[in-house]
Amino acid sequence: MAFFDGVTGGASPNSGGASSFSVSRLENDERSVVAKLGRFSVLEYIRDRSVAPDNVVTEYFMSKMDVRRRQVIIDLDGSTPAVLQAGAMQWTAGNIECQTGIKGAGDFFGKALRGAVTNESAIKPEYAGVGKVVLEPTYKYIILQEVNSWPGGMVIEDGMFLACDGSVQHSVVARSNFSSALAGGEGLFNLSLSGSGVVALESNVPMSELIEIELNNDTLKIDGNMAVMWSAGLQFTVERSSKSLLGSAINQEGLVNVFRGTGKVLMSPVAPTSSLFASTHDE
Repeated sequence: MAFFDGVTGGASPNSGGASSFSVSRLENDERSVVAKLGRFSVLEYIRDRSVAPDNVVTEYFMSKMDVRRRQVIIDLDGSTPAVLQAGAMQWTAGNIECQTGIKGAGDFFGKALRGAVTNESAIKPEYAGVGKVVLEPTYKYIILQEVNSWPGGMVIEDGMFLACDGSVQHSVVARSNFSSALAGGEGLFNLSLSGSGVVALESNVPMSELIEIELNNDTLKIDGNMAVMWSAGLQFTVERSSKSLLGSAINQEGLVNVFRGTGKVLMSPVAPTSSLFASTHDE
C-alpha cells in the first residue's frame, strides 16, 4: 500500500488549532517513496510523463540511468518545526504557519553571516503546525541523516543543506589554515549541524556510491573537494601533498584536503561536490 494514499490531517494538542485535509495519489505508477527517516520522506519520479516530443528520448534514457526528479515530504505533527532552505517549499497542506526563525537583531546578523560564508540562504524559514510540507523537485540525490548518529555533530559541504528538523542546531566551522585554503581554491567555512533530528541533503551522487572512511586518531588526504560530509570533531585543513614544494611539483598533486583525528568521512569517488554538471561533463 502506498505511504500517502488517502492521508488525512487531524488535530494535535500542540498545534494551536485543528487541521483537516486529505491528500491522495501522491504515489502512483509514476512516482513512489524510496526513503523515509523520521518525519522526512523522499518521493522519486520513476517515470516523468510531463515531457514534450522534442525531449522525450532524453527523458526516457535519464530515467533508465536513475536521473530522476525527487521531492522531500515532511509530515509535521505540531511538536517541532521544520527548517527549510529559502525557496525550497512547493506546497503545504494543513494548519501550517511559516516563520522567519529570527529571534532578534543579533540572531539576524549571525544567520546572515553564516549564510554568506557557506553558500546557504541567510534566512531559513521555519514551518510549524500540523500538516504536510512538500519541497520543490530536484534532480540531485536526497540523503537523509540522523544528526545525532554523528557524535559531536556533522559538517557538510557548501550548498548541500535542504531541510532539517527544528531541533537541529546550526553553526559555522572554519578551516584551520586560511592561507592554504585560499590557495587551493577552497572555501574557508562550512555549515556544521549538531543536536538531534533529521537533515535532508542534496548530493551530486547517491548514498550508495559514497565511501565511508573511519579515522581513529589518523589522517585522510583527498585530492579535490570529494568529501560530502564529515565528523565535526575532525581537524580540516588544506595542505601541500608533500612537505616540500619540489615534492609537490614532482607528484603533480599540489594541494590536498586533509582530515585529522577521530571520526568518519563520507566521500564521493567520482563527482566533486561543487557542481553536478561540471563533474560529469568534459571541458
